[in-house]
Amino acid sequence: MNNKPNYTDLTITDGTEMAAYIAKPTNANGKLPAIILLQEAFGVNGHMRNVADDFASRGYVVITPEIFHRTAPKYWEGPYTDFAAVMPHYSAITNEGLTADLVACHKWLTEQADVDTGSIFSIGYCLGGRVSFLANAVLPLKAGISYYGGGTDQLANKAKDLHGRHLFFWGGLDKHIKQENINTVLHALDEAGKEYVNVKISYADHAFSCDERPAYNKSASDDALALTLAFMKNS
Repeated sequence: MNNKPNYTDLTITDGTEMAAYIAKPTNANGKLPAIILLQEAFGVNGHMRNVADDFASRGYVVITPEIFHRTAPKYWEGPYTDFAAVMPHYSAITNEGLTADLVACHKWLTEQADVDTGSIFSIGYCLGGRVSFLANAVLPLKAGISYYGGGTDQLANKAKDLHGRHLFFWGGLDKHIKQENINTVLHALDEAGKEYVNVKISYADHAFSCDERPAYNKSASDDALALTLAFMKNS
């Protein structure tokens, strides 16, 4: 049972239950675009809820699922300073489980009277950047956005399945994601004839958009957000 404000519980096809944070615009009328917002490895924490609220303030209905729900307690948040605490949950996710979670989020959005079902996007950060790429491959999205999505190259075989355009952000100072990893993704998209926009911010590091982490870069984050909003508006 849901006992936290602004959350809903989704039943997944594998029989599990997943909590998801919901943010909606206030005083909005008509059908609205929507976002499946995908977490960093540290859970749907205060930062991710703030990101959801910010997109909602810009006119989007946002659902942010707890994709570690099979192994982590409900409302789990991992400390930024202890990645070892994250690893059991990070290591346990599978493409099959994530796909089921994404389908459930998309279904929830399509059932909302205030959502324009033809204008649903995915946006993800870090781990969520990889999951956003998967979302664009398995859901009929308008477009997808991935911020420094490590491991996206492992999904390169799904490039041919992308439904909408995709926007990528990478940090030029990011030691976690190598250029060869990025090239693997872009080559697969080129081979599949898919439309994408690839942005490398030379002076930014991994996690440059998270204002609660040492690598936060306000200039890079502001530029990436402006490009994200324009990309969705023009898709």
